[in-house]
Amino acid sequence: MMACNKKQQQRPTPEGIPVETQAPNVAYKPAFQGQTRIPGVKTETAYESKVLSEGLKKPWGIAPLPDGRLLITQKSGSLIIADASGKLSREISGIPEVNDRGQGGLLGITIDPDFAKNRMVYWTFSEKLKEGNLTSVAKGRLADDEKSIENATVIYRATPAYDGVLHYGSRILFDKTGNIVFSTGERSDKETRPQAQSLKSALGKVIRITVDGKPAPGNPFLNRPDARPELYSWGHRNVQGLALHPTTGDIWENEMGPRGGDEVNLLSAGKNYGWPTITYGIEYDGKTIGQGKTQMEGMEQPVYYWDPVASPSGMTFYKGNRIAEWQNNLFIGGLSSQHIVRLVIENNKVTGEERLLSNEGQRFRDVAQGADGALYAITDSGRLYRIDKK
Repeated sequence: MMACNKKQQQRPTPEGIPVETQAPNVAYKPAFQGQTRIPGVKTETAYESKVLSEGLKKPWGIAPLPDGRLLITQKSGSLIIADASGKLSREISGIPEVNDRGQGGLLGITIDPDFAKNRMVYWTFSEKLKEGNLTSVAKGRLADDEKSIENATVIYRATPAYDGVLHYGSRILFDKTGNIVFSTGERSDKETRPQAQSLKSALGKVIRITVDGKPAPGNPFLNRPDARPELYSWGHRNVQGLALHPTTGDIWENEMGPRGGDEVNLLSAGKNYGWPTITYGIEYDGKTIGQGKTQMEGMEQPVYYWDPVASPSGMTFYKGNRIAEWQNNLFIGGLSSQHIVRLVIENNKVTGEERLLSNEGQRFRDVAQGADGALYAITDSGRLYRIDKK
């Protein structure tokens, strides 16, 4: 099936008025002007969205291939390739078993910067061990016939393991130095939540490693006996979005808050992003988290946050010029919010927000830019969208 949805059908909020009109869960005061509910913007260039396929099975991550196709993870543990028309390959074998209970499964995926020569693929997944479940990173070679992943090897495990099924994260990418950056969740439960603030734990972190799973050179805690050397940043809740800024190479991240307090962060090496000590959210039962603080010395503020939530997941910066006004904008898949977020960012500040495809009724799990310059999005219901200039 192929459907076409023109931008005029989106009925965007008038420019200059915030796109969020619902009352916040709590009237927390932002740390600075423009940190939330920024005025809305509207894409002026005519664009369209097409449903290329509805045959995916709970897709989770997209890795664009150099030839224009897409390598897609599916939560249950399968990996497939979609071509430019939306035709799906058979499932690719060779992926180690995943634990897909709860929020677990085959998660984020990326390809080696030198993929055209070495065909190496890297992914994150939830792995079950005797002592519990955890987020793991694996790598393998996509076979020449593309029917299997060869020599799949787990290169890192985000210990400690925990017998829970929530908040694994996890996205993965290569930074501008050729090292791997990936994210973990703090596993949600109050029992594990404090580990986001522990430098001895890999939970609730953004982690930077080599392709062999070792701490990457230049990491902020390499020579700290009280910290894990692979850690890059800490104090995170459930990071399902990572992206590199096209011009600066900076690492940007999004993470889900509880009720309110979803965040977009610009990451700096060694910084503490506050969870659960500070947050703009509250518990699902309405109670205050911790002391109800949103700011504290030594803890970073989000560049932007939402209340109510957007439930942000996979994201990408727009690197093309097919739609010039989108250049360097950040596009984020929204789950419970059921739209794609477009954030205009100038000098590391959000200056405008737009909601795309909000009339589709879909939970958008990941957004990526293909080799052709178009945006591609996947949804929990199994759809693959192409979004491009009309």
